Parts: sequence; structure tokens; C-alpha cells
Amino acid sequence: MFKKLIFLVCLVLVNFGQMFAQNANNKGKLKKITIGLVGKSQSNPVFIAAYAGARVAAKEIGAKKGVEVVIDWRTPQTESPQEQARSIEQLAHSGAEGIAVACSDANILTPYIDEAVERGTQVVCFNNDAPSSKRLAYYGLDNAEFGHALMQELAHEMNENGVVAIIAGNKKAQNLQRIVQAVLQELKNYPSMKLLPNGVFYHDELPEKASEVVARAQKEYPQIGGWVFIGGWPLFIKDGIKWKPGKIKIVATDALPSELEYIKSGHVQVLLAQGCFLWGYKSVEVLLNKILYNQAPEKELIVDPPIRVTKENVEEWSLNWKKWLLKEAVNR
Repeated sequence: MFKKLIFLVCLVLVNFGQMFAQNANNKGKLKKITIGLVGKSQSNPVFIAAYAGARVAAKEIGAKKGVEVVIDWRTPQTESPQEQARSIEQLAHSGAEGIAVACSDANILTPYIDEAVERGTQVVCFNNDAPSSKRLAYYGLDNAEFGHALMQELAHEMNENGVVAIIAGNKKAQNLQRIVQAVLQELKNYPSMKLLPNGVFYHDELPEKASEVVARAQKEYPQIGGWVFIGGWPLFIKDGIKWKPGKIKIVATDALPSELEYIKSGHVQVLLAQGCFLWGYKSVEVLLNKILYNQAPEKELIVDPPIRVTKENVEEWSLNWKKWLLKEAVNR
């Protein structure tokens, strides 16, 4: 009888030990959440910045919420809505809880976004929206307001007089088209300013291609006195502008570290900075709130107004990049 009692006590202790070990093991494991990030192209540094922001958010917000967040980077090497569609499809089928996507072509991507949502994956858009899709929210610019602001800045720099031209990237990108239309609408307010005939130049969104387009157009049409860069593409590389500083006025989008050098040199008069780093950070934050707490953002359209960067505040703005990139390096 005594031996049986000893055996039962030992059995209870073994089972208790196993339960304790299992509980301790479970406590050591954080819930894992996968969020896919699909930018337009890996060759465009604004989406590399968004990726950095997403990784920082994964570490910072994940730690606060007690979860492990994995960012699955599925951005095409060069812009391709078809590849983006495949990425969304693969992420949804692999069980990713969330996807953040900058749509190269909303018409192509909308059915894939809808299918992902129907499978239980939360989707947000950044930079370029798919407004007819079932996505949860959009984070980025008010494109109409932004286009008007770009033209207002150039008009001021040109004393409201002269011939202007526009580089506009991918013709199928709805966000870029809306910005172009707003620029042209605002141009009507300046009777002494004219758009160069056929002066909206579309091109592959690669720095070298954009720089070639601008250089060729300026050589062929020397009457151009100012440019609106809907994207900062020619400014992402060294020597992307082929004329002397101040000769031609430029107002451009974004304010990446490489672009700031053109402000300092005087080639570019004004940059209207988008929150490229925050595209990734805020998208992850919105997705985690929905995934963990079923908490949707207060508004579907989360507008991030641009920041005006000139010679007067370029050094101050550059500190943001130092801070963001340091955070990204620490959390890598």
C-alpha cells in the first residue's frame, strides 16, 4: 500500500512538472503575426524607406503588444502590377494576417485584394489606393491637394511666368494621374504660365530613366523654365540633373537623403516630403490594431500632409532620416 502511495505521489509530481514546464514554455513563445509588405518596386528608394519603417514598427509595436511581428517583403524588383497581384495572392494563401500594398494599378489589384480579405487577411493601401476594393484603409497624401501645392510652389519660384513641364512616372498609377490633373488645374490660375505642348512626360519609375527623360526634354525644348517632378526619381541618383543650379526651377516630391543634396546645391528649390518611412510604420500599426483587437481606424482615408523642405530647413529635416535609419539599424 505504501509503495502504491509513493508511486502515485511520484506520478502526480511528474505530471505537475510536465505541466509547469509546458506552461513556462508557452509563456516564452510569443504569438507570431505575419504582415506582407508590397511596394511598387525595390529599385525605388521610397519603398525601401517604407520597408525600414515597417520593420521598426514590427519591433516597437510588437514588443508593446506582446507579439512577434514578421514583415514579409514581397515587392517586385521593377514595377509590375502582375507581380504585385501574385504577391498578394501568395501572402493570403500562406496565411499572412495582414498586407500593406502600394498599388501600381488599382484596377488589376482590386480583385486580388478582395480575395485576400475574403480569406481573412486584413489589407491596407499606402502611397496609391485601391478605393473600390475591400481594403481596410488608405494611408498617404490627399493627391488633389498635393498637386495644387506642387504647382503653387513652382509658380512662386518662377514669379508666375514661363513655360513648365512635368515628369509623371507610370501612366497607369491612379495616384500620379490625380496629382498631374491637380497640377494642370492649378496652372490655369497663372495666365502668364503655360504648359509645354505635350509637356507631361511619362516613363519607367527608375532614376536613370527619369533623368534621361528630363535631360532630353530640356535639351530639345530650352524654353522650359520650370519642372514639376510628380516623383523625385531623377533626384535619387548623383548627377541626375544636367544643368547648372538655379538655371531651371524645380519643385519635386519626396525628400529622401539623396534629394536633400539637390536642395543644398540649389538645383531644386522646394521638396514636398511624403512620409515614406511612415508608410510602412503606420500601415503596420493600423493592421495590428485590427488583427489583435478588431479595431478599425477612425477614417478609411488617413491623410498624411506633406512637409515643405527648402534650404532654410533642410538640415533639420535630414535629422529625421538619421533618427529613422538609426532606429531601423538597431531593430534589424
